[in-house]
Parts: sequence; C-alpha cells; structure tokens
Amino acid sequence: MLTDAEIGHIIGHFSVKKVNKNTLLLDANETCRHFYFINKGAVRIYSLTHEGVELSRFFAFEDTFCTALPSFIDQQPSYEYFQAIEKTELLQISRSDFYKLVGEFNGFEKIYREILELSFINNQKRIYSYQGYSALERIKLLMKMQPNFLFRVSNKLAASYLGISPYTLSRLKSKL
Repeated sequence: MLTDAEIGHIIGHFSVKKVNKNTLLLDANETCRHFYFINKGAVRIYSLTHEGVELSRFFAFEDTFCTALPSFIDQQPSYEYFQAIEKTELLQISRSDFYKLVGEFNGFEKIYREILELSFINNQKRIYSYQGYSALERIKLLMKMQPNFLFRVSNKLAASYLGISPYTLSRLKSKL
C-alpha cells in the first residue's frame, strides 16, 4: 500500500474544485483531461438521443473516483456529458499528473486498476439487468447495490438510468 509520505505527495497533485448543481464538468465533444474524487455531492454521466432525451449511464457519490473514462483514456472527444447533480466538492487531478503518479507509485497503480475493474463489473451488471430483468427487478437490484440512490437522485434521472419512464418508476416504487 502507500506510505503517509507517498499519500501526501499524491494529494499534492490534486486541487479542490467546488461546483454548483447542474454544472457541466465535461460537455459532449470535449476531451476529458481530469480525473476526480468526490469529497461531497454527486455527479452523473449521461448522453442525449437524437430526440434530445437524456440517458443517464453512471452516477457517483461521496468517496468515489470518477471521470468520463473512455475519453480520459483515449483522449478522444466524449460522447457524453459529465454533470454535478448536487452542489459538489471534488478533488481534481490532470490526466498527465494522474498517469505520472500511476507510473511512479505501485499503490496508486493498484488503485487505478481497482477503479477500472469496478467500472467493468458495474457496466457488466447493468448490461445483464437490461437483458433479462423487468423494470421492478431493475429497481430492486439498484436498491440492493446502492441503497441511498433513490433518495439522492430525482425520479427523472433515476428513470433515465433504469431505462423506464418517470411515471413507471413512481408507480413501481409504490409497490416496494
């Protein structure tokens, strides 16, 4: 793991970024140049259909690393938006500093690998839930994986994440 001195060195590469609710941290077609750690608040990653419908793909809350990972890794413009959904305090690190630290500290490389693995697992679970689960089963799975999710996220955003209408979500929540 990392020593206190190494942690201090790593933390020195992060800066505090405070943003208000609905602030875009990354616009679609921009290239992602930062990785974030959420101290307080919540963010989401979403895309827009051709009809302008928002499709939420990912939500992150306190004590979580997050970024628009495909764009961050390959330095191509993002297809998604990265937005604070609450007043949020983040620790931000540039891509160049992030990868410098990954190469410099085995403990930080391990953290990055764990972030990548968790991202892969979460995406796989989400795909599986869409393939064979009813809307009610998806809600139950979400509540099991993230018990506070429906208390922190509006019905509109939660419904866009679950692939159902806000009306359906409200109706099904009453059956829980």
